[in-house]
Amino acid sequence: MNYDLTILEEGCKEYGIQLNEEQKKQFVQYYELLIEWNKVMNLTGITDFEEVLLKHFVDSLSIAKGLDMTKISTCIDVGTGAGFPGIPLKIAFPHLQITLLDSLNKRLNFLNEVIEKLGLSGIQTVHGRAEDAARKAEHREKYDLSVSRAVSRLASLSEYCMPYVKAGGYFVSYKSGKAAEEVSEAKKAISVLGGRLEKEVDFKLYQTDMDRTLVMIKKVKSTPKKYPRKAGTPTKEPIL
Repeated sequence: MNYDLTILEEGCKEYGIQLNEEQKKQFVQYYELLIEWNKVMNLTGITDFEEVLLKHFVDSLSIAKGLDMTKISTCIDVGTGAGFPGIPLKIAFPHLQITLLDSLNKRLNFLNEVIEKLGLSGIQTVHGRAEDAARKAEHREKYDLSVSRAVSRLASLSEYCMPYVKAGGYFVSYKSGKAAEEVSEAKKAISVLGGRLEKEVDFKLYQTDMDRTLVMIKKVKSTPKKYPRKAGTPTKEPIL
C-alpha cells in the first residue's frame, strides 16, 4: 500500500529532523503493527493514517523544539503505552539508548514485536510500575532524559519520572493544551524532587490549532531516597 508521508516529513522538518528512507519505512511498519494489534487490544483511539502521523508521531518528536536530542544518550519513557513518545524518538534519533516502561505485559508484547519487526537495537522494554522500577539500582538516576505523555497532573508525574534522571539531565512532560496552572501547582514537587523548571515550550501542533506544551525540568540535585512513595500515593496525595 502506498502511504502519503508528507505530514510526517513536513512536521519533522519544522523540528529540524530529516528522515531517511529507512526511517520512513519504519514509521509505516509501526503504524501497520499498531492498527493490527489495536483490533485485539486497546492501544489507541486514533487509527486514521494521517492522524496517527500527526497526533502520535509528529507530536512525539516535538521534544526537539526544546531540547537538542543529539546531546542525549539515554532516555526512559515512563508509562509508554503504545510506545509514544519512545519509539518515534528511537526511529528519528537512532543513537538513543531507550527504555520503555509500562505496567501492562500485553502492551510490552506489542512493543517487543515492533522492536523486532523494525529491527531496532539499543532499546528495551521493562515491565513494572513507575514507583517500583524507580527504586531499582539499574534505573534510579541512570538516564539523561525521562519523558512521559501520560495524562497525570504534573505534580504526580514529576514524582513518577524524576527519580530516573541523573543530575544535569531532564524530565520533559508532554502536555496537550496550556499547562500554566499545572506548572504552578507542581512547583513544590519539582523542587522537593531535585528539579528546577527550566522552561515551558508552548506551540501549536503542526498544521492544527491544537495547543501543546513541553514542560522542561532540569535535574539539579539527587531525588531524596523516600521518593517515589509507594504505588498509587503520588496520584492520591501529590506533593503540593
